[in-house]
Amino acid sequence: MAVLTLGGRMVKIVTREQWQAARPARTPTRITRTKGVKIHYTGSYVNPKIVTDHGICLKLTRDIQRMHMAGGRGEKYIDIGYNLLACPHRYVIMGRGLGVIPAANGAGLNDDHYAICALVGSSGAVAPSDELLHALCDGIELLRTKAGAGREVKGHRDGYATSCPGGPLYAWVRRGAPRPGAPAGKTPKPVPMPDGVPSFVRTLRLVRPYLRGPDVRMWQERLVRRGWRLDVDGVYGPQSAGVCEAFQSAVGLLATGEVDELTWRTTWTWRPPQR
Repeated sequence: MAVLTLGGRMVKIVTREQWQAARPARTPTRITRTKGVKIHYTGSYVNPKIVTDHGICLKLTRDIQRMHMAGGRGEKYIDIGYNLLACPHRYVIMGRGLGVIPAANGAGLNDDHYAICALVGSSGAVAPSDELLHALCDGIELLRTKAGAGREVKGHRDGYATSCPGGPLYAWVRRGAPRPGAPAGKTPKPVPMPDGVPSFVRTLRLVRPYLRGPDVRMWQERLVRRGWRLDVDGVYGPQSAGVCEAFQSAVGLLATGEVDELTWRTTWTWRPPQR
């Protein structure tokens, strides 16, 4: 493991040699600056044990490189497609590295943004831990400090037709990609997804002070359209929690009174059984 100090913070780096990277087919094209960084995820199943076993992170990185170089994304890449990867043990894993064009953002889009892949997927381990978010922030800071990355932080889906980097990670991007523990900013409005379900932003639960925001209002509006009596005020108070619990019981979910990702999705997708 290599360690860099950026802004008084230690950044833990896994080198290509340490994850046993294959040699690239040819040298990638150099660049000196970009508009910023785009965030990706694996788009596949990730073993949930990855959060306790760093060896899974290294194997997954090798698997991604092997798939990219074999043409698993529709064309053969000369190397792994990402500049960096971020793992749930707060390591920044060197992919193609700094100051080179990635291959993961899409044709015609790779010159504009560096690419960082978070080691979460579309199933299994899907939600980024705080340590993984720290690693992403460390990677962004590394690219800004050492490789001329601009201030933009976007998701792969911004400007490209894809679900990447997944709902939970994209919600973090839309919040401004904050480092865990930083002061909370304005809660973003959920955005439409290809399947018609708005993106999941956060778990809605009964806390003091009450959670407020466009995501609360959107969930309330959907329940009212379904026939539930509920004030649409954008505040997740006792009434909302009570209706949530009743809705969960009615559709066969665990009645917690909290709108987690499953409850959020079910709010839009549930259909009464045919009689």
